[in-house]
Amino acid sequence: RPPAARAVNPGPQPPAPSPPCCRGGGVGAAQRSCSLLQAPHCPGDMPPAHATALRGAVPCHCSHCSPIQVIEDDRNNRGSEPFVTGVRGQVPPLVTTNFLVKDQGNASPRYIRCTSYNIPCTSDMAKQSQVPLAAVIKPLAIKAFTKYIQTLFFLNNHGESGPIRCNRCKAYMCPFMQFIEGGRRFQCCFCSCVTEVPPHYFQHLDHTGKRVDFYDRPELSLGSYEFLATVDYCKNNKFPDPPAFIFMIDVSYNAVKSGLVRLICEELKSLLDYLPRGGNLEESAIRVGFVTYNKVLHFYNVKSSLAQPQMMVVSDVADMFVPLLDGFLVNVNESRAVITSLLDQIPEMFADTRETEMVFAPVIQAGLDALKAAECAGKLFIFHTSLPIAEAPGKLKNRDDKKLINTDKEKTLFQPQTNFYSNLAKDCVAQGCCVDLFLFPNQYLDVATLGVVTYQTGGSIYKYSYFQLETDQERFLNDLRRDVQKEVGFDAVMRVRTSTGIRATDFFGAFYMSNTTDVELAGLDCDKTITVEFKHDDKLSEDSGALLQCALLYTSSAGQRRLRIHNLSLNCCTQLADLYRNCETDTLINYLAKYAYRGVLNNPVKTVRDALINQCAQILACYRKNCASPSSAGQLILPECMKLLPVYLNCVLKSDVLQPGPEVSTDDRAYIRQLVTSMDVAETNVFFYPRLLPLTKVDVDNDALPAAIRNSEERLSKGDMYLLENGLNIFVWVGVNVQQGLIQNLFGVSSFSQISNTMSTLPILENPFSKKVRSIMDMLQAQRSRYMKLIIVKQEDKFEMLFKHFLVEDKSMSGGASYVDFLCHMHKEIRQLLS
Repeated sequence: RPPAARAVNPGPQPPAPSPPCCRGGGVGAAQRSCSLLQAPHCPGDMPPAHATALRGAVPCHCSHCSPIQVIEDDRNNRGSEPFVTGVRGQVPPLVTTNFLVKDQGNASPRYIRCTSYNIPCTSDMAKQSQVPLAAVIKPLAIKAFTKYIQTLFFLNNHGESGPIRCNRCKAYMCPFMQFIEGGRRFQCCFCSCVTEVPPHYFQHLDHTGKRVDFYDRPELSLGSYEFLATVDYCKNNKFPDPPAFIFMIDVSYNAVKSGLVRLICEELKSLLDYLPRGGNLEESAIRVGFVTYNKVLHFYNVKSSLAQPQMMVVSDVADMFVPLLDGFLVNVNESRAVITSLLDQIPEMFADTRETEMVFAPVIQAGLDALKAAECAGKLFIFHTSLPIAEAPGKLKNRDDKKLINTDKEKTLFQPQTNFYSNLAKDCVAQGCCVDLFLFPNQYLDVATLGVVTYQTGGSIYKYSYFQLETDQERFLNDLRRDVQKEVGFDAVMRVRTSTGIRATDFFGAFYMSNTTDVELAGLDCDKTITVEFKHDDKLSEDSGALLQCALLYTSSAGQRRLRIHNLSLNCCTQLADLYRNCETDTLINYLAKYAYRGVLNNPVKTVRDALINQCAQILACYRKNCASPSSAGQLILPECMKLLPVYLNCVLKSDVLQPGPEVSTDDRAYIRQLVTSMDVAETNVFFYPRLLPLTKVDVDNDALPAAIRNSEERLSKGDMYLLENGLNIFVWVGVNVQQGLIQNLFGVSSFSQISNTMSTLPILENPFSKKVRSIMDMLQAQRSRYMKLIIVKQEDKFEMLFKHFLVEDKSMSGGASYVDFLCHMHKEIRQLLS
């Protein structure tokens, strides 16, 4: 314990780090804040030995700045009551809280979350605070917190005239439109233009000025709803055909030898029964096609009238064409026997292949040309194993170079080798051809280049390094099943409209933009988000507030053209205290991470890291200067709703993209960069600050999860087992002194030394502890969009360094600061700004 004199507030200090123990501090009832002072640590929070190891600095390890405590408090305070969206500018519960939503005019936070629900009235005030104004939008989100439930969307059909819209700005009818003149006209809430109400849509107003059919019309009473689009919203004024899925399988030596080709073919036989149906259709309208490839492409005719499938080979990959139209894309049920025969034959046909050279771009080109010929949108599922070095368009070279890390040229590792794939992606978007990529590399693959088409078409990328059937089969098959089955909107365009005073200026995510307003997506699934940043172009009014409307035009899996609309109303403020009181830290971190991860494409990583630290220091310095009550310079004062900003920001700075350890490959960094860009707020929350659960504390008779603990090695006990998950991996860490009975119950072996760290699933054992731990894992898997890989870590074994990498409150092996040291650094930065 530090000297007793440190317990008193020492008054003005020289500008040296003064890390802090956290104490709930206040600046009056209107504005709560968290005060980090130089004071003794709270009893029981940390062993004194650790405190002295920090040069006498007292770590911030008490409950006020603990992510675990903040999450738990929010669950207790806000998890029991439904979140009613009828109030403007209402900050929702945290993403870690399981809550019901009652839509009363604003979109659920499952669809839109904002960095702040109270926007500064002027651009000067926004610049002064440095708080970015952004919304993370997930237009096709379908699941509640832990359940895969199709959201029931209210579908409006306004006939041939289409949805009611403002004449000037084209905003769609929503709960904030004001009906006037007895209901004959309405005033737009976005641009104030007055528009005539069409005769078929006219309805009288009640004594409050509301239409008498207010509650009968979703677009007047709900924040989220859909319209059936008319032919005017379709390409070439023609309703679209249902989309198609094309499965394109790498049959090179590596893919065949690993058992991957046989595994894919076996799985597709049953998986084709579960294609998205859309609506209440008895069978899916989606047609399917099959291609195999190495350095040439093989197309298959699976027409229902054939006794056996027919193969056609295209060896001129420089001038790609589709050799057949009739019989390539087919209805699964009609061609079932021929498809099954083909999937049986493919592994045998290529069983003796020795071909190792691969093409890649011609594969995408072939799928694109097939969709063009069929005049439909669709998705390519490409299963690929190695760098495309065969002579063909899109050929790549191995440019991996670890020596570029921490140099000005490091940014080139994230950039594509060539513009070829960007141009190909542009063509794919024009056709509505979405590309999903499953990678199985044993060496450098250049994810930064191969992922360009996936990224720009709104697709998904999955990576299974050093794929082995025994350990990776379950993860791959679960990912493939979910990817094939989930709802997707094809050939989509998204536009975000705002009320006068602000406008959307920047967009982050997996999409393509040919102008400054329309986000174009060949495909958009239920897991993808688009993050939008807003800037002022005029003054805002506290009375009027600010409005956002996200409109997504897309083709459903049944071939219906639809419009999905989400609306959100926000407050506006003239006082900085109101801004800081209504911020949402999880969304702020989501935005900052995406901004930084895009920044590494064009800037040295150090520049990006410094800019992040500087922006957050300015946010907190502005709060300290303008909102907090006068206090000693030795105190670090944080806004109540931003008290986790330093710990989460430090996690972003220490992530593999911005500060890689020597074991992190270039491909892994490019892969993570692409994943994070499309993550929602819940996903970035657990990705940057993983969930750590003590398994030995589980109550086998209770459905609840054990209470999470903080991500620090000092929280681990040698006699316990812990589960850590970050959305991509699940670790089970086993201490050397764990009771033999627990080891027997969970792993089915009698001692610590017999636990195998190569197992990919826990054994199914008939005892309460085993059942409970497996049910916890199933619950966690159900919350994530990807199947998490299980990694067993025994204390002091080779995998422990990897596990410790995710204990994000500790100093990292790659040089990342501990939470305590980072607080010191932030405090110093803030004091310099204030002085």
